[in-house]
Amino acid sequence: MQLQRLPTRVVFPAGLALLTMTLIVSMTVGPMAISVKDSLHALLPWQTELPTHISMVIQQIRLPRTLLGIAVGAILALCGAVMQGLFRNPLADPGIIGVSGGASLGAAVGIVLFAPLAALSPYLLTLGTVPVLAFLGGTATTYLVYTLGTDKNGTSVTVMLLAGVAIGALSGAALGLMNYYADDQALRDLSLWTLGSLAGATWPGIALAYMTLALLIVLFDRHANALNAFLLGEAEARHLGVNVQHLKRSLILLCAAGVGVAVSLTGVIGFVGLIVPHICRMLIGPNHKTLLPLSALLGALLLLIADMLARVVAAPSELPVGIITALIGAPFFITLLVKQKGKLS
Repeated sequence: MQLQRLPTRVVFPAGLALLTMTLIVSMTVGPMAISVKDSLHALLPWQTELPTHISMVIQQIRLPRTLLGIAVGAILALCGAVMQGLFRNPLADPGIIGVSGGASLGAAVGIVLFAPLAALSPYLLTLGTVPVLAFLGGTATTYLVYTLGTDKNGTSVTVMLLAGVAIGALSGAALGLMNYYADDQALRDLSLWTLGSLAGATWPGIALAYMTLALLIVLFDRHANALNAFLLGEAEARHLGVNVQHLKRSLILLCAAGVGVAVSLTGVIGFVGLIVPHICRMLIGPNHKTLLPLSALLGALLLLIADMLARVVAAPSELPVGIITALIGAPFFITLLVKQKGKLS
């Protein structure tokens, strides 16, 4: 079904309003029922009327994970929109260039081989070794895929896609090997990591996520017109003055950095970068000047909704948010694939 395109002056305020309401509701959702009034009061630094446990739940658990969800959802959706524009394919997402698999492998190496650091200081592992290795793993696999897909004639999108599949499979095999050698605690940490979760939100991690998001918004916006030209085809983009090779290299590395940071903070959360840009394209069209900021907005909204579902579906236990996004995204992906079947054959 084709959605009717809406004017941006309607879509953006509506999206911001929905995100604001979802942010507030996110504070109230969880094993402990907390009213909207108490949730908002707990955010006030001068409040003293609320019980200490309610203030602690809001300020130390729900607020950090909500803010992290907004930033990570926006990063994943932004990178997905750029990948779809760069590959000129609505089925593309950051995972196709191997960055998610490489980042997962890097994180797994950190969790399994540097587990003794957790005994000394959990923050040394979660804020140091694991994020750094996840970022390096994502960047390394992206560079390898880009190198395999590039020759003297330029960069072949088809070869990059195939290389991404191969590197992703290799990363998966290595990740399985890490699972085999991990002890019980590391195995549990690995399982949670590969399924994605916002439960480990920390203020330094949130700061890193928002700095990354701000940088990506600025840099991607500078390339928005070039991406619009690129939609016409590489030859046409060259005729319009776009340095195609520089554009590919820059955007692929930026997406690798963004997704690497996101995976390092929350684990692997799939389908956000696939679903959101396509919905935004149906709503307002393919102009990247408006598509990119709307993708960031709706990506944050989708991940917040998925996280709230993860908290309540199996309450008092909590599901990894990656399971929820997969349950939402897989049917959408199949529907999209069926629609694109004639174009891909």
